[in-house]
Amino acid sequence: MRTAVLAAAMSGAPMARPVIAIFPAAKMLEPQVDVATEFEVVPASEAYEAIIQEAAAEYDVDPALIRAVMQAESAFHPYAVSRAGAEGLMQLMPALADEMGVSDSFDPRENIMGGVRYLKRLLDYHNGDLELALASYNAGPGNVARYGGVPPFRETRNYVKTIKAIYKRSKRSTNAD
Repeated sequence: MRTAVLAAAMSGAPMARPVIAIFPAAKMLEPQVDVATEFEVVPASEAYEAIIQEAAAEYDVDPALIRAVMQAESAFHPYAVSRAGAEGLMQLMPALADEMGVSDSFDPRENIMGGVRYLKRLLDYHNGDLELALASYNAGPGNVARYGGVPPFRETRNYVKTIKAIYKRSKRSTNAD
């Protein structure tokens, strides 16, 4: 349908001319909005800081850990989608998002709050064991239980190692300040 309408408009068919005629000539248009040319670029790692702090306070999870998970999961990209179908900043699978009360995985606040709620649940389930909680976040708690620890999956082992390294660097730089 759209192709037919475009073709008619391009061909000069009588039905297209009234549509074109309703637009004013370009020289008659005047700017209606002033656009500011000054802006401040916020690094992706800081763009969601207020939400991270809110989630950290609500669920008692270290904000540096939340940032580390976000960096490893999505590189702070709110529209990231994995090959497996995980979505958003904290890479929530649709079923998990539903379980965590997240209706829009691409809404940064909903995604972060739902992801941190789940991370806190895993930390509590594993009695604060960070490695097991991170392995569960990546491979699922069923796989962690099945293998009695971090599963032997290369992806999961690299995931845990990466997040722990990011978290450790973050803690070190925070303590240096």
